[in-house]
Amino acid sequence: MAEAEAQLIQSAQRGDLEAFNTLVLRYQDIVYAVTYRIMGDPASADDGTQEAFINAYRRIETYRGGNFKAWLLRVATNTCYDILRYHKRRPATALDDLPGGDTDDGPPIPDESISPEEAAQQTELNTAIQDCINSLSDDQRIVLVMSDIEGYPYQDIADTVGTRLGTVKSRLSRARAGVRKCLEAVQELLPAEYRLTSSND
Repeated sequence: MAEAEAQLIQSAQRGDLEAFNTLVLRYQDIVYAVTYRIMGDPASADDGTQEAFINAYRRIETYRGGNFKAWLLRVATNTCYDILRYHKRRPATALDDLPGGDTDDGPPIPDESISPEEAAQQTELNTAIQDCINSLSDDQRIVLVMSDIEGYPYQDIADTVGTRLGTVKSRLSRARAGVRKCLEAVQELLPAEYRLTSSND
């Protein structure tokens, strides 16, 4: 697989659009997942993902080997940063506009194994969490997304965002604290079983 991917990359670097499109198909879900969490809404994530792949194709000659996924995600995160800076805003999506249980942005809810009330509660929780993620700074949001949502190791995150490992850990610590504080502030809006208690770390 690694050898086949290396051949695709080399072909794309020579201007082979079909080879690059194969790479797009391979990584589009991963890139979208990250851009969605950074941008905060599906439409912006679609735009960010499309722009990220355009930028990746334009810059693919700068790829010099190593972890291609990390390189691609760095392009994607930088693209999202540029979009956010251009619009001079952080995602501040209204609660009603955030994705809920009727979208395909999260795990599907089995119709027969969960009640409508439970589905609504899960949607409320997901909405609250995404809103709190949206409130973070760009730098904090991306490390939180990559670590706690996408599950990337710290070193991969550092490679992706182009910073030191210690900086990633520091940003992640502040991001987690920020989300916890945000959730504590809105926990009255959540179902009782999802509310934070003093025993939760």
